[in-house]
Amino acid sequence: MNTEPADVAADPCPACGAHEVRILFSATDRLYRTTTKVFRIAECGTCRLMRLDPQPAPLELRDYYPPGYWFIPEGNAAARLEQRYRRFVLRDHLHFVERAIKESKQSGLVLDVGCGGGLFLQMLAERSPQHLKGLRVAGLDFSLDAANAAWTRAGVPAVCATLSRPPFAAGSCAAVTMFHVLEHLYDPASYLDAAHHLLAPDGRLIIQVPNAACWQFLLLGERWNGIDVPRHLIDFRLSDIDSLLQNCGFEVLRHKHFSLRDNPAGLASSLAPSLDPMARRLRHIEETPRERLSKDLMYLALVAASLPFTLLEAACRAGSTIMVEARKKK
Repeated sequence: MNTEPADVAADPCPACGAHEVRILFSATDRLYRTTTKVFRIAECGTCRLMRLDPQPAPLELRDYYPPGYWFIPEGNAAARLEQRYRRFVLRDHLHFVERAIKESKQSGLVLDVGCGGGLFLQMLAERSPQHLKGLRVAGLDFSLDAANAAWTRAGVPAVCATLSRPPFAAGSCAAVTMFHVLEHLYDPASYLDAAHHLLAPDGRLIIQVPNAACWQFLLLGERWNGIDVPRHLIDFRLSDIDSLLQNCGFEVLRHKHFSLRDNPAGLASSLAPSLDPMARRLRHIEETPRERLSKDLMYLALVAASLPFTLLEAACRAGSTIMVEARKKK
């Protein structure tokens, strides 16, 4: 990675307000190829938070999210198999959240922010009568199409809104979850402040973000899938996310450095973005059924081959994602 002398950023650091930065490298959209524009990744000269600089304006940023940016199962056999796979790899997310809720002994609403197609909430609702009594689930997404998909396909209630202006009562949530949300925001603290307002006194906040201190990033640099230029506006390290939570009134209870859904697949997509199934679908790559099956099998094999390395880096607390459980400070 390039480490040029200190430069002046176009925008102030969202964490400390400083303008002095060190430009690490430049990159473009490798995965979805929504643009050929080149973006800079900068590190704050004061607090070392990494971010996109300059950050695209909201109207420009919207163009970098392809239609159907979430998974909706189709009716064919391949899609049904993919849905089964997604259910399998989401189980560790489910167990992490269930443990947090059980230990909190709270009842009320479990709100998934950035719910996409609603699969996580669907799986949680299926288990809640036996494992999580007294809970209701709901999703929130800034995309109307995503909220509609969660309602109609996954069968879970969802609203189109931002968490900064939530249509829910203060203290009504037993848990608020945000999986891969904060890195997409101009002001992640505003979402954490809103979650603090919505949570019950001993409710739980569960977040997940890519880890910019992971081995994958050190090895691959701008080719690491976790920076996801230009959609990821901020690239967090563990210390960054812990500081942000503490500044927003939260006490960190637990970290998890491995995600079966995200860590191996993230490395596979970094190494071979042209094989990523969602990227191929969103880019409308023309494939015969045989070509699609062949590429899917190659991608699955690469994911499996990535598993040992991702388990090792997670065991060393350098996994490519960080999942955090937190609660309001006492």
